[in-house]
Amino acid sequence: MKQVQDAYIVAATRTPIGRSHKGVFRNYRPDDLLAETLKAVLAQTPSLDPAAIEDIVCGCAIPEGQQGLNVARIGAVLAGLPTSIGGITVNRFCASGLSAVAMAADRIRVGEADVMIAAGVESMSMVPMMGNSPSLSPSIFERDGDVGIAYGMGLTAEKVAQQWKVSREAQDAFALESHRRAIAAQQAGEFDNEITPIRVTDRTYDFVTEGTVSHFRTVDLDEGPRPDTSLEGLAKLRTVFAARGTVTAGNSSQTSDGAGALIVASGDAVKRFGLTPLARFVSYASKGVPPAIMGIGPIEAIPAALRYAGLKQDDMDWIELNEAFAAQSLAVINTLGLDQSKVNPMGGAIALGHPLGATGAIRAATVVHALQRKQLKYGMVTMCVGMGQGAAGIFERV
Repeated sequence: MKQVQDAYIVAATRTPIGRSHKGVFRNYRPDDLLAETLKAVLAQTPSLDPAAIEDIVCGCAIPEGQQGLNVARIGAVLAGLPTSIGGITVNRFCASGLSAVAMAADRIRVGEADVMIAAGVESMSMVPMMGNSPSLSPSIFERDGDVGIAYGMGLTAEKVAQQWKVSREAQDAFALESHRRAIAAQQAGEFDNEITPIRVTDRTYDFVTEGTVSHFRTVDLDEGPRPDTSLEGLAKLRTVFAARGTVTAGNSSQTSDGAGALIVASGDAVKRFGLTPLARFVSYASKGVPPAIMGIGPIEAIPAALRYAGLKQDDMDWIELNEAFAAQSLAVINTLGLDQSKVNPMGGAIALGHPLGATGAIRAATVVHALQRKQLKYGMVTMCVGMGQGAAGIFERV
């Protein structure tokens, strides 16, 4: 076995993020969306021999239905990759995509692979959030500490808002800023390098010709950001998880469809194939927290990832903190004392959307390209995870 070696991100891309159910990807199968993303990320490294890829690790939070049956392997086959490339689908709910990146990097760091693909995909239009037939063990209701596993995510956000004293006004203001930053970034073209445009086919029935008519369009922007968002409009929204609560659809992440992929390579592979490293994968941490307040997960994961990397919080130049809810985002920011100017400079999931298992890979692509574009040194992706977890991964620009 080789000695421990560095793992480099040599390509990173993502699809635009579509709103679920009524959005641009509502009829786009997730395995097809993953396949298009895999083809796109490989197109960024034309000198790489695809046969050198050892494996594909793909995150997916609800791996069933149209994204079941090991969607990683199916996506690879649909993308026309060599059949020698394996595929494994991993599930850590919202951190599935980030865990996929960490797992791919770890294979390289311990010398078991030289080239890996890490990815994430989720269609919340086609597969419901809890799956088609969710079933929790009755045993979790026997002890008070376990009941939180059964809580809906919105209810955990309400509990975080109460415990960390995050007001409705603060949550709405945070949501508005997420949209403002996302719109500004779109207008400035800051997402252009990380997004792969996707061609979407819409089919309608023509009753005159009695035939199907296909309409084609290219999607190249995230669908979620709303330029008409205002504090007045957000204040009018009713709470949806608690009668006298503070969490609304406006200060929560959007349910979404999307995919992301990164190519991870060793130093030897970089030299052999003439690849250009974009970033080095530095460290990863996942930690558990009480399920009833799952949103605080990053409070535990961020210090751990920093400790593994031998870095300090102030060393981070760019932080992608997944905005599952404004309540949990503010609880994390305030507790750790994060610099808000460095957190989600281009908006977060409240504006951009949150396709669950894909989000970690998507946000990793955002960090890698942002570090290059802004000539920054360190970036982090972090998020809370359903049922009480947190995850964080650190990248260094090369």
